[in-house]
Amino acid sequence: MSLDRLIAKIKETGNPTVAGLDPKLDYIPSYIKEEAFKKYGETLEGAAHALLLFNKGLIDALCDIVPAVKPQCAYYEMYGWQGVKALYDTIAYAKEKGMYVITDGKRNDIGTTMEAYAAAHLGEVKVNDKTFEPFGADALTVNGYLGSDGIKPLLNICREKDKGIFVLVKTSNPSSGELQDKPIGDSPTLYREMGALCESWGEELMGETGYSGVGAVVGATYPDQLTELRKALPHTFFLVPGYGAQGGSAANLAGAFDENGIGAIVNASRSIMCAYKKEENCDEKDYAAASRREAIRMRDDITSFIPALKK
Repeated sequence: MSLDRLIAKIKETGNPTVAGLDPKLDYIPSYIKEEAFKKYGETLEGAAHALLLFNKGLIDALCDIVPAVKPQCAYYEMYGWQGVKALYDTIAYAKEKGMYVITDGKRNDIGTTMEAYAAAHLGEVKVNDKTFEPFGADALTVNGYLGSDGIKPLLNICREKDKGIFVLVKTSNPSSGELQDKPIGDSPTLYREMGALCESWGEELMGETGYSGVGAVVGATYPDQLTELRKALPHTFFLVPGYGAQGGSAANLAGAFDENGIGAIVNASRSIMCAYKKEENCDEKDYAAASRREAIRMRDDITSFIPALKK
């Protein structure tokens, strides 16, 4: 299954992290923006081109040490169709460089609408007799709080196209507990019930590693819940946001991993993208190298707290 491919990349690089590609114009070095605006003007197209140039520099610097990237759709959609084209081109470039791509879209709907989301981000569409892959990501984040009607349309595509999904379970934001921590039925919390559903949905997508193609999003800002859910969900691989800028520390992440040093991949976005802004006397043209240095620091920080990866 698709998450087996992700785990293989993690083992290959010795690095259980993913770089979030959530670019804003404020994050992008001025020389890149100047180049883009000179070519396309101060327009949506110019902004989108700046995003793409920035992303390509990051991908070039990270592709041999970081197994995956996670572009967040909103940062591209805000620049209209031109930004969406930059998302497509970013995904294609990362895959060309051998990286696993998780599209962070948090899609949430039912029936044929969810089938359309699945086809767009993970599958194929037909135009008369021709077949196209619209975006071509390896995995997609989804919101499962509409229940099985919002997840089952994805499972066939995951099986047929070797793709994966990450379902929101216990999110990293401060107000997540307003709903997710409430008891429901026989479950102590809503997030535990959602986690149990992930285990159930994943039964038909089991991989060779013991993890299914249905993963869970569990925030680094809640270390006790990470540990709790790792024990409760032995076949569910975790995508862990919240490290770095949101306050999650490496020491708090150990509970997300199993005894073999797998079971989770940890995301950082701003701390990697904007590393050049934090390094003393770092020239903005060295932004990609600064991101590489931060990615290595993050890798070493996290792996110092978890069991050694067994390859």
